[in-house]
Amino acid sequence: MLRAVLAGALAALACPAALAQSYQCNLPPSVSIPSVARDAPTRRVPITGYVLSLSWSPEFCRTRKESPRHAWQCSGRSGSFGLIVHGLWPQGARVSPQWCRARPARPTGAQLARQMCVQPSASLAMRQWAKHGSCMADTPDRYFRITRILHRSLDWPDLDRLSRKEGLTAGDIREAWMEANTNWRPEMIGVVLNERGWLEELRLCYGRDWLPAACKPSTRGAADDAPAKIWRGL
Repeated sequence: MLRAVLAGALAALACPAALAQSYQCNLPPSVSIPSVARDAPTRRVPITGYVLSLSWSPEFCRTRKESPRHAWQCSGRSGSFGLIVHGLWPQGARVSPQWCRARPARPTGAQLARQMCVQPSASLAMRQWAKHGSCMADTPDRYFRITRILHRSLDWPDLDRLSRKEGLTAGDIREAWMEANTNWRPEMIGVVLNERGWLEELRLCYGRDWLPAACKPSTRGAADDAPAKIWRGL
């Protein structure tokens, strides 16, 4: 099933909408391989589903445009980003698996570089592989390929236009996602707002069969009637 679902998603890679979240991004041939420090114990539990977490880059970069650490994503010199992959997280029934290998395989600089237009931070990609990917894929390359396929198989709502809506709510954001992706329902879409009410992330929930599925309550984020704002990066 995994192979079939991912093969179907590959067909979306040729769609112009698939590239709309990484405007003028050009992949580097290679990047430096960052180190990752484990910050929690190993949890090996059966996988019940997955969450694809998409970070709204304009909000993340709002205070980081001059940060050397985040220059690729936030300076504007490497492209302009919209919804980028924060991570692909395997889920468990009660708790989620994490840090499943004491020494997870290290990706090559070229493998990390291929992530940079959907996950524009080598440190983030490396950490997501070590903490989450090592629990669901046998190699970092396989984990990264799955995240790219899922990201590029999606159709993107016009969040810039939506940001101008009077009385915007988290429910409006879910509705916009469903208009662009008709196989999704409200309970499958988590909307994460920061403490100031600005859109921070969308979390898309999948079952073990890689089809959209209902999120856990803890993943759904803001209620539909929660007031929301979307930073346009101006």
